[in-house]
Amino acid sequence: MPRHVRTMAALAVLPLAALAACSGGDSGSGSDAAPAGDTLSYWLWDTNQLGAYQACADAFTEESGVSVKIEQYGWDDYWSSLTNNFVAGNAPDVFTNHLSQYPQFAAQDQLLDLSEQVAADGVDLDQYQDGLADLWVDQEGARYGLPKDWDTIAIFYNSTMLADAGLTPEEMSVLEWNPTDGGTYEAAIASLTVDANGVHGDEPGFDKDDVEVYGLALAGAGGAFGQTEWSMYAMSNGFEYSDQNPWGTRFGYDSPEFQEALTWWRSLIEKGYMPSFEIATSGVSIMETYGAGKAAMVTEGSWNTNAYMTLEGVETAIAPTPVGPTGERASLFNGLADSVWAGTDNPDAAWQWVSFLGSADCQDIVAEQAVVFPAVQSSLDKAVEAFEAKGYDVAPFTVHVEEGTTHLAPIAENWAELNSLVTAAGERFLSFQRDADVYSEANAQVNALFE
Repeated sequence: MPRHVRTMAALAVLPLAALAACSGGDSGSGSDAAPAGDTLSYWLWDTNQLGAYQACADAFTEESGVSVKIEQYGWDDYWSSLTNNFVAGNAPDVFTNHLSQYPQFAAQDQLLDLSEQVAADGVDLDQYQDGLADLWVDQEGARYGLPKDWDTIAIFYNSTMLADAGLTPEEMSVLEWNPTDGGTYEAAIASLTVDANGVHGDEPGFDKDDVEVYGLALAGAGGAFGQTEWSMYAMSNGFEYSDQNPWGTRFGYDSPEFQEALTWWRSLIEKGYMPSFEIATSGVSIMETYGAGKAAMVTEGSWNTNAYMTLEGVETAIAPTPVGPTGERASLFNGLADSVWAGTDNPDAAWQWVSFLGSADCQDIVAEQAVVFPAVQSSLDKAVEAFEAKGYDVAPFTVHVEEGTTHLAPIAENWAELNSLVTAAGERFLSFQRDADVYSEANAQVNALFE
């Protein structure tokens, strides 16, 4: 995935209290302190996290007169506005960055290399969940961010529909799938599917052409990540995105492991258990579909936990992704970071803010808000406790970290072109214009980008 935050609001600009240029505990600074009275601009896209970062800002303020103005954009507007501001020369001093975006920004010299600051201040990169810090280092060793959070994928399901289908939460926790008959996972999806006459998908007389409730929702073709759509199936079938990660140059969208997993996934549409590509892309979001009772299950990211669990009129619970033919379940392990714009007028203050954002001091605050899982390992227990205090069992997300079934999100040069090629292939495949061999053609074009 990319991590598309579908619940984003339109642009909101929130001036926050003055923020301090302190080191944030275990990110102590040896850099020059920013003078009091400076103002930094900070951008993010997730409206759900504004409260957490306001609280971080308040803690930061206690030690300095440096102020920060936060601007929040919806996902699509965020990247277009950021790119436009790079060109105009007035981009934010610090902004939340994404793994799919930063290689291009770095190649355009828009990001400040933070390697010297990290070394000078003795930032402990081992404090973060395994692998997250390494993702933000390019092939020349330049560092473009400090991790702020991480996410995995799980299944949100309608508890009432589950009971009506005769399924139990215990059964949901041990589902398995295979590309031949779909296993107990497909059986659950079938039993949760209901046609207009009230016949379930696993019952005689089911009308696949007149479905009232789909067992599994569909967001779209998933692009080159397939984070919330197909990644958990492909990876638990043995698929690897590229020959190495990060910075792979040979990709595997032509592999049997990938194509048989996606062929099975698409078969759910043919059987009437999952909506068609046309329905999925008709303008109604996957969350709206689920909230309206038109789908019983959704594969989604941990960053949307609060959004799904608080939907009115729906009693929701969470289950882990199914175990695949490899004998393990799987999830992409993605993480965001905060980066500094290379054109900032105040790099010292910008670094101090990034340093604090990446520290346990700030991430403990974020953890207590129960919105996302913080990148600092010591903050995870606090986040789990905060989610549990809300009545949410988030073990289906954290189980991937505990069992070692995470797969780092792919990072590569030429990602925009790569994603465009695979997205086009996926849309033709999912709309039944082509079979899985369309991915082989796209893969050849992708690999040609690196020759």
